[in-house]
Amino acid sequence: MVTNNQLPPANHPTHYWHALADGRLQCDVCPRECKLHEGQRGLCYVRGREGDEIVLYSYGRSSGFCVDPIEKKPLNHFLPGSSVLSFGTAGCNLACKFCQNWDMSKSREMDTLADSAMPVKLAETALELGCRSVAFTYNDPVIFLEYAVDVAKACRELGVKAVAVSAGYIQDAPRREFFQYMDAANIDLKGFTDVFYRKICGGELQNILETLRYVAHETNVWLELTTLLIPGENDSDEELDAMTRWVVSELGPDVPMHFTAFHPDWKMRDTPATPPKTLTRARQIALTNGIHFAYTGNVHDPAGGSTFCPSCHEVVIERDWYQLGFWGITAEGRCHVCNFPLPGVFEAEPGHWGPRRVPVKLLE
Repeated sequence: MVTNNQLPPANHPTHYWHALADGRLQCDVCPRECKLHEGQRGLCYVRGREGDEIVLYSYGRSSGFCVDPIEKKPLNHFLPGSSVLSFGTAGCNLACKFCQNWDMSKSREMDTLADSAMPVKLAETALELGCRSVAFTYNDPVIFLEYAVDVAKACRELGVKAVAVSAGYIQDAPRREFFQYMDAANIDLKGFTDVFYRKICGGELQNILETLRYVAHETNVWLELTTLLIPGENDSDEELDAMTRWVVSELGPDVPMHFTAFHPDWKMRDTPATPPKTLTRARQIALTNGIHFAYTGNVHDPAGGSTFCPSCHEVVIERDWYQLGFWGITAEGRCHVCNFPLPGVFEAEPGHWGPRRVPVKLLE
């Protein structure tokens, strides 16, 4: 293990903000545009005003590190079978009532950030552990943009990929900087109505759609989408039909979609868990509307988790939970049956990490 880890600063300068005529400072990272007096923090909690600037309090600090299968992010077309060093910080810039990482994303205690690691240390640790990538996950990395970007830069120098797991709620200028340094992203498309985003998530759908268009068409980031289906909230045939048609027309049929099961949590403990048949129905709607790769998640469904060639419909990657089985992709990234080129980031052989989840303690 790499040692001599430099301790993180108590705060870190940021540059996406400006002064208002009334003396407040406005944070310009996300559409909330929090306007802060001295000593106040934004809704995300980790960005706040100190003196005449807005600083980041979570730079170099984490709620914990873990080595996961890349499929858990979920990313099914990005270095399948490989391991990823995952970590998050605290706070979030949305207020999703169903949050399943609420203990971290809604934390208002900096003691949550008990582990520390500066960017170079994180990149070196990922390399030592044999991880092909580092993932910013558990809470949204756009709120710790400066830290995530510096980690991604350090990773790039060592040949380690950077993965963002995000809701995509971010303004244009920081969006361009952030995704410039990402190699892959799984972005939550939480629903497909303004009402759902405002009532359940405390955000705006149109900003998310702008982020998705930007990543799909103006970057080289490998993109996959996740929608957590909540009974009675975002799982109607009409909404799923509209969403999947939009993805095909605006992003393209090769962007994989993951439909995952909700379980009662945080402020929605009285809402029932998602029936597996709902996920199967969503997957079928997506496939019918032209999505080439649609998956189910958070349930045991080998067929819904496996990858099929969109041309000949043969299995090319067999999955059971996070365990890979049959591998039918050639060294050139094509279907072993019909030679159809499969979109994604593949290597000649799949990784062999399997379903393991291994907590990691970084030594100082």
